[in-house]
Amino acid sequence: MGDVVAFPVPPHRSPGPEPEPLWREAVGHELREERRTAGRTLADVAEHAGVSTQYLSEVERGRKEPSSEVLGAVAGALGLRLVDLTARVTRRLTVGEISGPVCLAA
Repeated sequence: MGDVVAFPVPPHRSPGPEPEPLWREAVGHELREERRTAGRTLADVAEHAGVSTQYLSEVERGRKEPSSEVLGAVAGALGLRLVDLTARVTRRLTVGEISGPVCLAA
């Protein structure tokens, strides 16, 4: 008792600079931000996009890797074109506005 146990850093998480966020996290963050800005609920957007509320929630949290069809439907339900959503995510990633932990906490 009283021994300190050190856990090695997993191979995918090397010490050093923060890893870049995953695309699905960045897309989810942008979708959630757009939905909240518009004052819409998960249920409302999900219904208009033809997906379940649970699935949309998981997409927004970066837990699911949605197809281009789903992304197009959700973007359309928010009044965006898929190309506009992609451009927003690209700009956000390029200027470094979000990082891995921020995406997950959003």
